[in-house]
Amino acid sequence: QIPIPSVPVFQPSTPIPERLEAVQRYIRELQYNHTGTQFFEIKKSRPLTGLMDLAKEMTKEALPIKCLEAVILGIYLTNNMTTLDRFPISFKTHFSGNYFRHIVLGVNFGGRYGALGISRREELMYKAPVFRTLSELIFDFEDAYRRCWHTLKKVKLGHCVSHDPHSVEQIEWKHSILDLDKLTREDFRKELERHARDMRLKIGKGTGPPSPTKDRKKDVSSPQRGQASPHRRNSRGDRRPSGEKKPADSKAMPDLNGYQIRV
Repeated sequence: QIPIPSVPVFQPSTPIPERLEAVQRYIRELQYNHTGTQFFEIKKSRPLTGLMDLAKEMTKEALPIKCLEAVILGIYLTNNMTTLDRFPISFKTHFSGNYFRHIVLGVNFGGRYGALGISRREELMYKAPVFRTLSELIFDFEDAYRRCWHTLKKVKLGHCVSHDPHSVEQIEWKHSILDLDKLTREDFRKELERHARDMRLKIGKGTGPPSPTKDRKKDVSSPQRGQASPHRRNSRGDRRPSGEKKPADSKAMPDLNGYQIRV
């Protein structure tokens, strides 16, 4: 009987780089699918929760996979690594008159970039998170393609994938499409770093709004602001024509001030 690879299980103290190596080992143990038949149908337009259900099925069947399946599986196995950012990276290359496509899961941990995936070529799958910038990671893939006599033509970069396995949002597969025939080397590097900044800003926006809201609430109810109650009163009065409520507000003011003195 062919042994079925075991899904990696981690202790809370296991460092993220070691977890990524274990996830990559598991993907590698499933082996690359050379049969010409794709065992799992993956529709990129499916919501994340549906793709995670498919990934769970992959772990049960333990059949050989291709690069897109490896990306979905990589997302599934790293969902509990909340300090890890994951995003898809797609490549289009040219060799001997034909075009080829490949995809990996880019990762960012502690400001260092790497990748998870599977390929016929060892150089085109796992990259440890040691690259200081996104452009360094992509240039490393480009060098690997060059050693395989492939010419890199296009790179498509997605945005960070949610860690919520029950999310109904879709994966953004191609937020940035970079055509190397139309970009100089320096412009290519700048576009890669711009995408990296966009991802950082999107992550920041995702965690940023709650704090200002709490701060505003604290300001409104702060004991140092003696006119908190009149402010709330006025805000209700603003919903009606201003001329109708002014007399009522002026009469009510002494009562409100008296209430504040009693408190």
